[in-house]
Amino acid sequence: MHGQQFRRPRTAGFYSGTSCHRLSDEIGEQYYQCGDPTGTGTGGPGYTYPDEYPVPQLTEQTATGRPADIVVYPRGTVAVADSGRADTNGSQFFLITGDTLLRPDYTAFGRITDESLALLDAAAAAGHDDSSVLGGGVPNTPVTITSTR
Repeated sequence: MHGQQFRRPRTAGFYSGTSCHRLSDEIGEQYYQCGDPTGTGTGGPGYTYPDEYPVPQLTEQTATGRPADIVVYPRGTVAVADSGRADTNGSQFFLITGDTLLRPDYTAFGRITDESLALLDAAAAAGHDDSSVLGGGVPNTPVTITSTR
C-alpha cells in the first residue's frame, strides 16, 4: 500500500460497560448474547467481516442438498454471533453457559473462565423477561462486561 497507511479499527475498551442483552436458558440453548454497544441487540461496531470456518463449508454442504449438521457448542465457549446472513459478523458474541445445539454458523474463538461461568450461572438463575422472538429475553439480573482479555 504505497503512499497509504492502513488503520486498524480501534477496539480497546469497546466492550467496557456493555451489557448482555439476551439470555436463553432452555436445555440445549443456554447462552448469553452480548457485545452490542447499544445493549439492544441491534448495534455493532459499524463494520462487518467475512464468515470463517465452518460457515463457508456449511454453505457448500447445504447447496448440495445435504442438510446442515447441528453441533454442540460446549459450556464455556465464546462464539461469534451474526444476523444469520452471510458475512454479517460484527461485535456480538455468545457466552455459552450450557452445552448448546446450534448449526455450525458461529465461529468459536474463546473460553470462559470457571470463575466467570459461576457468575453467569448465578445471574441466569434469576431468569429473563421472555421478550425475544428468538427465545429467551433480557436477563432479570443484568450482566455487564467490565473487561476482556
